[in-house]
Amino acid sequence: MSNAPVIVHVTHETVQKIGGIGAVLKGFFTCPAYLNFTGRSIITGPVFERDLPVSKRLGDDGHLLFSSADGVANTEYAPVFSELENIYNARIIYGTRTFTDEQTCIQSDPEVILVDVTRMHPEPVNELKNALFEHFGIESNRHEHIWEYEQYIRLAAIVPSILKVMGLGSDTIIAAHEWMGMPTALSAMCDRYADFRTVFYAHEVATIRKIIEEHPGHDTAFYSVLRYAHNNNRYLIDIFGDQSEYFKHQLVEASQYCHAICAVGDYAAKELRFLSAGFSNHPVEVVYNGVPAYESGLQQKTDSKEKLRQYCRNILGFKPDYIFTHVTRLVVSKGLWRDLQILENIDKQFVSEGKTAVLFVLSTEVGRKTTEQVQIMESAYGWPVAHKEGWPDLSGGETKFHFLVQRFNARSRNVKAVFINQFGFDPASCGRSMPQDMKFEDIRRGSDVEFGLSTYEPFGISHLEPLTYGGICVLSSICGCAGFIKKITENNIPENIIIADYTQSDIPDSEYKNIERTALKRVETIKGRELAEEILKRLNKNSEMAIEQLIRSGYDLASKMSWQRIISDFVLPALKQALSSTLKKLPAW
Repeated sequence: MSNAPVIVHVTHETVQKIGGIGAVLKGFFTCPAYLNFTGRSIITGPVFERDLPVSKRLGDDGHLLFSSADGVANTEYAPVFSELENIYNARIIYGTRTFTDEQTCIQSDPEVILVDVTRMHPEPVNELKNALFEHFGIESNRHEHIWEYEQYIRLAAIVPSILKVMGLGSDTIIAAHEWMGMPTALSAMCDRYADFRTVFYAHEVATIRKIIEEHPGHDTAFYSVLRYAHNNNRYLIDIFGDQSEYFKHQLVEASQYCHAICAVGDYAAKELRFLSAGFSNHPVEVVYNGVPAYESGLQQKTDSKEKLRQYCRNILGFKPDYIFTHVTRLVVSKGLWRDLQILENIDKQFVSEGKTAVLFVLSTEVGRKTTEQVQIMESAYGWPVAHKEGWPDLSGGETKFHFLVQRFNARSRNVKAVFINQFGFDPASCGRSMPQDMKFEDIRRGSDVEFGLSTYEPFGISHLEPLTYGGICVLSSICGCAGFIKKITENNIPENIIIADYTQSDIPDSEYKNIERTALKRVETIKGRELAEEILKRLNKNSEMAIEQLIRSGYDLASKMSWQRIISDFVLPALKQALSSTLKKLPAW
């Protein structure tokens, strides 16, 4: 298209997919609707690993075009990049990355700009901090000792200058993915010589995640508070007090000044409006995430499930009838303990029926272990069935979850849990006990039930990845994907989906802020029994015909949630709004 916009994505997932944002970017960069709308796409963020070899600067799928430290200058921007490096005392790495949709074979090569901000001159950074305070009330001096905060402020001090020397202007949209992108968006607003447009892309609301994870009542408490606040014209500060001590809060709150706001789920939009009355006059567009839809068949599912059953036999000594899975990041809000609560009830039934099952939890909170490290742990003490505290095995959070797994396994008879604290699912990642032809897709294709009972989940792409292979996906009602499913099915939820509401209770809304862990446990105990009964009912329909029907209905549902539809119906209108919006006068604090 003529005058096609340039979209600059500011994120921490620049060269490596870590979580949901990486999945979203891949969805964008391999979607015809997005590619036809945009002229150029740029990903930018800080350098995290400075000692990588030249070939790995931009990841395995990257193509390096500029890095003065490596003597690479294969771009017309080399002179101006070098000049900016001297002005800011920063190191710029520039090139492209290739994104590929394995099913459609669609490829694109967005540009990548990484900045090493570790030794930046303080003057431009302090100038930006002063502007952020004057216009938005953001007190960087309270948080600059936190490197996670400071590096994104430093990034924001230089990125608008980089974009300007590249010739970018009013047809450029800066998409701030999460709080990490907000300093750059705000910096662009403060730049009197630029006319960039800004979009806040809320993959979560960081302040709300923190409150839910730390509150003893988790989602059971918070979402009832949210209902109470909505019905009584109350806001976050009225109920939970001032949150400005949290270094992410003021940045997210300032997103109300962006030209457009996208929230990945209905609750995420409500949470943003709860942050401040300032959002009440600003449209917050609900922009769901897309879900991969791959055509599959019964034989593929059977083959993958057999590999998983054999893996279980290799490490636990039995071939289970059913495979339960949970692939996720290891954070409190993923609600992993709820999986075990449900399985306690299922185990009792399976003992009487003579059936067996295994739960594979694939989750970690640290970096990837090498093949050599995995094989040493496997040989020395039987990882991943057994674990030891400390690197390369259990981190602090992993140790806590491993304790729950140990307790569950000690009490259960016919259902066992295996905690695989590693990125990847193949022999190189998980050891010699795994079938040699195992691939990551097998844990998705072979799963009978995927758990996703999060206490906070703005969307939850990973929860639905087994859907297209006939897996039953068990979700919390607060998940953004649950809201999307209800909308596109008009509440006629298919057999592939079970949605659990942990927010219901008989405690008055106004008292939810004071809910204690004992009250939450009562809700979870009741819900655990109900979900176990519902899962067992659906598993009892486990004939080949029933599984084929789940595969068909799962693929049909996933197809209605494709990236092509999401971007055409939700994302592009929000981007067009940002382009047509008149630039707001900056607020004076």
